[in-house]
Amino acid sequence: MDIRSIQKPLKDRYRQEASAAFITLHAEGSTKDTPIACSVDIGRALLEAEAHKGVGGGGGACSGDLLLGALAACAQITCQMVAAAMNITTNDIKIVVDGDLDLRGTLGFADVPVGFSEIRLRIAIDAPEADPAQLQSLFEKTEKYCVVLQTLLSSTVVKSSMELTPTV
Repeated sequence: MDIRSIQKPLKDRYRQEASAAFITLHAEGSTKDTPIACSVDIGRALLEAEAHKGVGGGGGACSGDLLLGALAACAQITCQMVAAAMNITTNDIKIVVDGDLDLRGTLGFADVPVGFSEIRLRIAIDAPEADPAQLQSLFEKTEKYCVVLQTLLSSTVVKSSMELTPTV
């Protein structure tokens, strides 16, 4: 696949009309029959999530799994696309993401932070014909252009609000 030829008309358009590059992604959570599970509709797929078994949930994917999975997916696709754009032939690219958290925080009984204390992203690239400088450039560009990684590393503004349903 020639990723450069696919992206060229998009880049040309965004250079001419910067506002066309701005998009809004959307996700909606909805309740299930149990308080430990929900559905998340991202418009193109319906994801099922459960509370982690360490806080009383079942065995399904928890929101932390989905966050780490989003990082893994974004880094995987970014690295693959950058390798293709750089004409680096790869036999395999594997992304591994691990994250540490203390469940006492989310259970609300200990004075520990809620959320991940550390996330580790490892990128394994099997590209026997690439030289070390090419591989380093691929790694750096993957980090630079991975949307989820850059969002986690930045101070992205998150606005939270609540809508109350009026009682009759």
